[in-house]
Amino acid sequence: MSFSVENIQSLNELRQFIHKTLCEKENLLEEQFSMSEMSLIRRGRSCGLQFSINGPRSVRLGAIWASDSNMVYFYDARGERYAKVHLPNRIFIAEEEAA
Repeated sequence: MSFSVENIQSLNELRQFIHKTLCEKENLLEEQFSMSEMSLIRRGRSCGLQFSINGPRSVRLGAIWASDSNMVYFYDARGERYAKVHLPNRIFIAEEEAA
């Protein structure tokens, strides 16, 4: 499934977009590498999510979605940011999902 940032309306679509983008960076097969996620908390409130994929040969790719600015920051295997994407549609996290 192909995603354009204009079409991302939900948290699940955001997850799929990030997973696809990270896998494409290192030519990983999406179905072979799962993505983990962790809630980011600031002053007791969720402020975003951190995503990571552990690939072969200790390759670790990551992304951070900052909910306040609605930006996604992508990091390569060396930990360097290689992309920054602004999402035009606001995505909200239910408190149950953030915990």
